[in-house]
Amino acid sequence: MIYKRSSALFKEAQKVIPGGVNSPVRAFKAVGGDPIFVKEAKGAYLYDEDGNRLIDYINSWGPMILGHAYPPVVDAVVEKAKKGTSFGMPTEIETKIAELAVSMVPNIDKIRFVNSGTEACMSAVRLARGFTKKDKIIKFAGCYHGHSDSFLIQAGSGAVTFGSPNSPGVTAGTAKDTLLARYNDLENVEEIINSNKDEIACIIIEPVAGNMGCIPPVKGFLEGLRSLCDAHNILLIFDEVMTGFRLAKGGVQELLGVDADIVTFGKVIGGGLPVGAFAAREEIMNHLAPLGPVYQAGTLSGNPLAMAAGLAMLTELNEKSEVFDSLTKKTEYLHEGIGKVLIEKNIIHTINRLGSMISVHFSEKPVVDFESAAAGNNDTFKKFFHGMLDQGIYIAPSAFETWFITDALSYEDLDETINAARITAESL
Repeated sequence: MIYKRSSALFKEAQKVIPGGVNSPVRAFKAVGGDPIFVKEAKGAYLYDEDGNRLIDYINSWGPMILGHAYPPVVDAVVEKAKKGTSFGMPTEIETKIAELAVSMVPNIDKIRFVNSGTEACMSAVRLARGFTKKDKIIKFAGCYHGHSDSFLIQAGSGAVTFGSPNSPGVTAGTAKDTLLARYNDLENVEEIINSNKDEIACIIIEPVAGNMGCIPPVKGFLEGLRSLCDAHNILLIFDEVMTGFRLAKGGVQELLGVDADIVTFGKVIGGGLPVGAFAAREEIMNHLAPLGPVYQAGTLSGNPLAMAAGLAMLTELNEKSEVFDSLTKKTEYLHEGIGKVLIEKNIIHTINRLGSMISVHFSEKPVVDFESAAAGNNDTFKKFFHGMLDQGIYIAPSAFETWFITDALSYEDLDETINAARITAESL
């Protein structure tokens, strides 16, 4: 495929936008080459500025669970826009989407809408600290909760040492209150808790990781976290920005039967517009201003266009719950097809999948945490990415990102993708 127009646009963008992009992964630094500039999208397909059609497996990093330009969502946004795009005042639609979300997700009584997943996770941690009156948090290596200072932390020199900043601009003072644990390692978490007695406000986790590729929790891991939190008066935060309303109507809490104290949302809940949210039981949420002392605010929070898109999306998913089974079956079909191709070509790999999240790791060992994900062959992934792109298949431009399946994909699209993997595997 030819991408002359995209390359030209990228050169122009670099003159006025840092790196030419407004979010780093879009720059193709992890895979090389110039990023693709999209002109429009419909259903399962992207159409770029050079006129190429691409089958999409990132779907705006998750929100397009029913496909691009999904008519009920588009119609809802258009009709709402005709009545005004922002008021900075309460609107009825905020209550409607809140009622629907609370009815769909187990173990929450109230929800607060914000503008991004980053903002949701940042606010959830502040709320946990305010509620417990403790300062430290535990996060997991490889889990991404947005670019708030508290989350941009790398490992210290030992299992129970403080983290250190992994971005300039994050202070050591901020980093000292973030403790880094290994995903899927319950003993490591318990060791950290025991070394910081009565100091930890919350544990925040992607209950199904998506930012080191798709990595599901091993059996008993989330249950063990729940038990540790109960025993030590720690709040458990599920970052369901990716998984919420995608893996099930009620997200991972419903799918795996483990309750969190606070849950954060994004992506699907906004129907493709910038929306985030965090939710919990009433006694926790009532600590938020204006009821309580924990401050959180946002001029565009509850924006009517975003609420209209989100309400339309959640309504569709609530009324068509069979879509989750359909998504799981399509993802399984893709898994089996690509796996068979890679085995036939003797390509060392492992594929992780849960629900409609999937990733191909070019690793001979199981991928269960950040360390094992990082051990994969990134050179092979780069070749795989560009080989698939040459065949009209757009997967995440990083080995450390999950793919997101949309129900707009047909089995013909899946077969085309599997065939593209077969052609690509010839050159790996």
